[in-house]
Amino acid sequence: MKDFISNKLTIFFALGLISSLAVILFASILISGHSAPDELAGIYLLFTLIPLVVLLIADRICVRKFGTKSVNKIQFYILGSIILLFIINWVRLQTQA
Repeated sequence: MKDFISNKLTIFFALGLISSLAVILFASILISGHSAPDELAGIYLLFTLIPLVVLLIADRICVRKFGTKSVNKIQFYILGSIILLFIINWVRLQTQA
């Protein structure tokens, strides 16, 4: 287990597994509800698993082809740029008011 965590675990893989477990949990709670809108929301929530599975498959293919260290480096750059864009957008929204 420790070997898997140190050699094969990437950022997107960990976040993808955590978010897929959360989606399945919340969707099962909503689907077992008593109202039709809750059940529909649960079914729509299950559709978010499709891009998650595609992301996890692409992550595993990239890890197999390029290695964990280079894939983690690229994923840090991607997450850093997304966080930077959120910060820039937040500053933009604060200056508009």
